[in-house]
Amino acid sequence: MRVGVNSLFLVPGKVGGSETYVRGLLTCMAGRDGLELVIFTNRENDELFRELLNGRERVEFFSLDVRASSKVARIVGEQTRLPGAVRRAGVDLLWSPGYTVPRFCSLPQVVTIHDMQYENHPEVASPLSRRIRSILVPMAAERCARILTVSEFARDEIVKCLRVDRGKIDVTPEAADAAFAAQTGADELRGALKRLLGREASYILSVSNTYPHKRMDRLVRAFGAIRSRIPHVLVLVGFRGRGERAVVEAIADLEARDRVVRLQGLGREDLCALYQGAALFVFPSVYEGFGLPVLEAMTAGVPVLTTRSAAIPEVGGANVNYFDHGREGDLEKKIVDMLALEYDERSRIVSAARARAAGFTWAKTVDGTVKCFRKALRMGSGE
Repeated sequence: MRVGVNSLFLVPGKVGGSETYVRGLLTCMAGRDGLELVIFTNRENDELFRELLNGRERVEFFSLDVRASSKVARIVGEQTRLPGAVRRAGVDLLWSPGYTVPRFCSLPQVVTIHDMQYENHPEVASPLSRRIRSILVPMAAERCARILTVSEFARDEIVKCLRVDRGKIDVTPEAADAAFAAQTGADELRGALKRLLGREASYILSVSNTYPHKRMDRLVRAFGAIRSRIPHVLVLVGFRGRGERAVVEAIADLEARDRVVRLQGLGREDLCALYQGAALFVFPSVYEGFGLPVLEAMTAGVPVLTTRSAAIPEVGGANVNYFDHGREGDLEKKIVDMLALEYDERSRIVSAARARAAGFTWAKTVDGTVKCFRKALRMGSGE
């Protein structure tokens, strides 16, 4: 099976969990027996994919002169240049892991739709972006032989919003990078944390771009309310999104603004160190197609406090703690309670969460993805 991979949507460092999903899948998928990959790249990500898959067998690259940092240029390139490139590459099937597909493509196609965020939380995107997705995502769902998504919650959302037959959608959960489970030596970890934080301190960690539905401003205000009861620093990791103004205002209202550390653009080693050194990981989001940061924290061995919203309980199960985002003061209370856990109870929570996280692997995700591809090919051949 010769599979084309439409990576034109991916601008490194700008598409969040979708990039982690593609990188994790392709790294595990490349070289698999019976599978050939042709990666269709853009100006911004061609080097990334060539380095990521350097030396892997049965992997080819087809570079398109498309500037993906311009959404309009990317969409035009996907609709006009990609179909011809796909024909020339001689692939059997085209997989588009970023919501949209070329309209005129005679081959069987599979699309990954990670969630329906643009429908349920339209405030996270610009009017142009919302308009583009409102046209192209339904078209992709209709045109493709199969749809992939990352959780049962996301499948339900796709069925509800796009009126798609549930049987057309395959669920293949994401996984955390194995690097999060590899424990860093104590001296190395201490040095990395001092470099990143500029101090030695116990800290609460949250990893999320500042989109409105992530509720990072709520976490900052909760921290402000309990700051006198705990010695910890609050560390926020992520790029500035459309909810940035609320976060900035929440920080400005703090009397202890120097106890909030903001970081972005971190490499994997630094991010692993931050997870592993944290006293507590808090993820206050109310809408996630999957919730990968929760799984990364579980894998790294840090207690997790999050919401029961969207797909998050599918990831955390009974092995993380939850707060009620609709109940006044519940986040503050749960943070204080979790920071006060005895060593044995903390160890029990961490061990159980790690065991659950170990069940999410990229190998399983690849197995499910390849099965989906084969279904699409059979449908294309009329079987």
